[in-house]
Amino acid sequence: MTSRLVKAVVRAALLCASASLCAQAQTYPGKTVTVIVPFAAGGPTDTVARLVAQSMGNTLKQQLIIENVGGAGGTIGAARAAKAAPDGYTLFLHNIGQSTAPALYRKLSYDTVSSFEPIGMIADVPMTLVAREDFPAKDLKALLAHVKANKDKVTYAHAGLGSASHLCGMLFMSAIETDLTTVPYKGTGPAMNDLLGKQVDLMCDQSTNTTSQIKSGKIKAYAVTTKTRLSSLPTIPTMNEAGLPGFEVAVWHGLYAPKGTPKPVIDTLNKALKMALKDPTVKERFEALGTEPVAEIRATPEALQAHLKTEIDKWSPIIKKAGVYAD
Repeated sequence: MTSRLVKAVVRAALLCASASLCAQAQTYPGKTVTVIVPFAAGGPTDTVARLVAQSMGNTLKQQLIIENVGGAGGTIGAARAAKAAPDGYTLFLHNIGQSTAPALYRKLSYDTVSSFEPIGMIADVPMTLVAREDFPAKDLKALLAHVKANKDKVTYAHAGLGSASHLCGMLFMSAIETDLTTVPYKGTGPAMNDLLGKQVDLMCDQSTNTTSQIKSGKIKAYAVTTKTRLSSLPTIPTMNEAGLPGFEVAVWHGLYAPKGTPKPVIDTLNKALKMALKDPTVKERFEALGTEPVAEIRATPEALQAHLKTEIDKWSPIIKKAGVYAD
């Protein structure tokens, strides 16, 4: 075998580890792809997933369908995704809860880092502190006074242990040094329904789930959790402006595949994700919901993996200090 031929063989091996992987990459996807969302339909993460999945499906020329697997703060859906075949036909879209689960749950059947192949980050979503439409406090200062005087009567709804709404509520109660009665749900959709129905009093939820309800006057908004006001909700002050300085939190979303999914498939999915984040329709819908896609440099497997590890390091001590755990 000549040296030139040897080099050609090595080059081919590096470009494609096996013929089967090459064939899979060339034909993928050959059927419908399922995206597991670990929360109920109608919630903010579900909204993000459906917008991105539709655009990615257009690029991949295959339908991406959403499977809502709610419960246990997203860990039930995550466990199902981790056990799925690593062939690119089951994906997993989760939020900040992927980074808090290791501290919140004593027994996970999966590892939030090593059980998945990251595909890329999607968006950072601001949060809003909201109440039922007829809640008596007119602004945040009045809310804080009312809550402290009636802490045993005020109820706070969230989407389950470890969910974004639970984390925001935990930080809120810590910031005001007042514990409220919490009411957990299997997803933010059901929690929002009860807030609209005036069955619960307060919730801190992602702007993707609250903006339309705030604009319609169906719920009352007190503040946003960002440094600056949202263009979609320009009249709503920041927490800092409203009287709770230093309170900031945003919810990030990422797309994953089960561990062992071939790199050519991950690369194909990452390209489709980046196309979706540039899609004018997706950007327009995100803007209307108070958020925007991440920059392209963050929509990579490497960026998602690094961010996930950083967030685990950030939230673990906070959660442990609060003494919040689940079996």
